Amino acid sequence: MLFSGPFREMVPAADIVLLPLLLLAIVYLSVPFLSLGIFFGLFMLVVRNDSIAHFIRFNALQSIMIGIALTIAQVLMLDVLGPILGIAMGPNLTLAIAGPTAFLGETLFNFLFFSVVAAVGYSGVQVIRGHYPEIPTISDVVYMQVR
Repeated sequence: MLFSGPFREMVPAADIVLLPLLLLAIVYLSVPFLSLGIFFGLFMLVVRNDSIAHFIRFNALQSIMIGIALTIAQVLMLDVLGPILGIAMGPNLTLAIAGPTAFLGETLFNFLFFSVVAAVGYSGVQVIRGHYPEIPTISDVVYMQVR
């Protein structure tokens, strides 16, 4: 939900749809080591468990990989590009995007937000249809890891 800030500012009505996800994100971020516990739980109990169907293990690992990609993007956006683009993390996990390059920062955040929404939406539809969601690069890595 970190990358949704500029979109939510431009479209305040989106908060109606995103509010339940924001509440989950607050709980997820406020409990120490919850994300690490979920990672290890999914990885050890689902992905590495050969008695669980390949389809479920594939999708579990793909969700982990999307989370890792988001974490890398977050580090790049806030720590590497943040000082250049005028992006800072304010109190209560709010973003402060200011300066002459604010438009570029907002554009990157919106791109990342809509990319994740598209990937999750596509994956959800494919799973409901009973097909493997093929997300470039991520699915290739997942196929190599899940036996």
